Amino acid sequence: MAKKSKIVKNEKRRATVARYALRRAELKEIIRLPSTSPEQRLAAQAELARQPRDASAVRLRNRDAVDGRPRGHLRKFGLSRVRVRELAHNGQLPGIRKASW
Repeated sequence: MAKKSKIVKNEKRRATVARYALRRAELKEIIRLPSTSPEQRLAAQAELARQPRDASAVRLRNRDAVDGRPRGHLRKFGLSRVRVRELAHNGQLPGIRKASW
């Protein structure tokens, strides 16, 4: 079980990323386009730098949906490897069963 503070902090980051996503995409497009003037590009870079650090999507951490474990996250299930194994053995994941050959 992860610390509650870490889980809450990650959720706040998710909200911040969502709030700034559109503006960040616009600024990055301005910076990327070769047709933009150097002044516009510099202004866009400065505005991007002024935004909060947590507005960047790379600062999000994939966590287990049940207990918040940060490591061994499986995207397909949204759970950690430990939780997937536990639920699969209990028969709580439809279509998943233990391999045997």
